[in-house]
Amino acid sequence: GYRVSLQGNFFGCNQTYMAFLEYNPRKHIKLDPPLNIQSNATASKCQIWWSVWNVPWYLAEILQYELQYKEYSMSWEVAMNKTLPSSLPRVEIEATELRSGIAYAARVRCKVSENENSYHSQWSEWSQTTVLKRADVPKVSEKILNIKTMQYLFIPLSFGTLLYLFWNCKLSSRYWCFLTLGQKTSPALTFPRQLLSFSHSIVCTMGILR
Repeated sequence: GYRVSLQGNFFGCNQTYMAFLEYNPRKHIKLDPPLNIQSNATASKCQIWWSVWNVPWYLAEILQYELQYKEYSMSWEVAMNKTLPSSLPRVEIEATELRSGIAYAARVRCKVSENENSYHSQWSEWSQTTVLKRADVPKVSEKILNIKTMQYLFIPLSFGTLLYLFWNCKLSSRYWCFLTLGQKTSPALTFPRQLLSFSHSIVCTMGILR
């Protein structure tokens, strides 16, 4: 370590003021702010990256970053802060954290990781800002939505119609059997043909909807 003292003339007398009895430069580091911050936002994720300048390689590997972002029109006092877990000069955040169609401003700062015992630093100044805007999620076509709705509704409606036909034919067969008293031909025998014809129409209709 080092001993740091200040000497000066105070009230006409030369005096020495001891600022640090033991000063270790590795424990008093303040880095330059990150540079060249850029971003790219899509409908699913947002990527932000930057670079650092005038940082020795042995410090670059143990850096810690903090990301701050906000809606462009808002104050930094209400910004969101994220301490990043990686020493890499980039971050990816979920687009769900951003409101669609709203412009955001983001910036970063750095310091030596708090988990490092050999060095200690305070946060650097904030970097310049980058502006990002989440892309709008593509909307489903109204036509496709209507076809899907028809497909989902058609199945229960078809099933209900089949039950209705089955019940009516069953009642009709009992009624005709009662009237004819033993006639060999019964309208109930025609029900399988009606059911087959109706099932064929359902298959054709589903094919058209697809």
